[in-house]
Amino acid sequence: MAKFMTKTVFTVALLAVLVSLPAFGASINKSVKVGAGTESSGASSVNGSISVGENAVVTGDVSTVNGSIRVDSGASIEDASTVNGGVELANDVDADDLATVNGDVKVGESSSISGGIEAVNGRITVEKGATVADDVENVNGRIDLAGATIGGDVSTVNGPVNVVEGSVVKGDLIIEKPSMWGNSRDKKRKPRIVIGPGSTVEGVIKLEREVELFISETAKVGGVEGVMSMDDAVRFSGDKP
Repeated sequence: MAKFMTKTVFTVALLAVLVSLPAFGASINKSVKVGAGTESSGASSVNGSISVGENAVVTGDVSTVNGSIRVDSGASIEDASTVNGGVELANDVDADDLATVNGDVKVGESSSISGGIEAVNGRITVEKGATVADDVENVNGRIDLAGATIGGDVSTVNGPVNVVEGSVVKGDLIIEKPSMWGNSRDKKRKPRIVIGPGSTVEGVIKLEREVELFISETAKVGGVEGVMSMDDAVRFSGDKP
């Protein structure tokens, strides 16, 4: 499956980069901290977490293999990536691309992501007032958009998706068909997709598999295509279906 191939390439590339760690801001088995209000050209580790303090400015990437990444409010970084660990951004953070293989990604309120968000096995949460310029995608895990704006597509294979609190998806919402090697239970389970009151999918909802689809009567979508149609959606009038 194309998505799994993409993630595999990402993992191999990240590991290759981290094998040759830069001398500055680098560690093998220890966590790395960029202090509040300081400047750094980047931070990396192999078996350690990375934290970036409030209002810090990191002009390079933040990356690790086995560890989490935490960026505090008001800070700015370039890419943030890990293999086994989560990526968490507090409020008002600026970043480029965010990526993980096994871990959750959380983007706080009013943060700005100039690239996209990728995960394989992990939940993705984008909170109120946050913007993501490109795609948001995972394979296994929830995608929760609560008052966020996504400039590209939102896609998953096995996870539920909530587009709520007036969120806007400027691209398509895509639920991909599981690969032939996937878990049989995941193949049978129908992901739950909710487009909440006042929320918008400017593109179409593309369904390569059957889902439980709920669309608010005040939501706007460009249509439903694939194995289901708009007639298959459950329309609801309250805050939740």
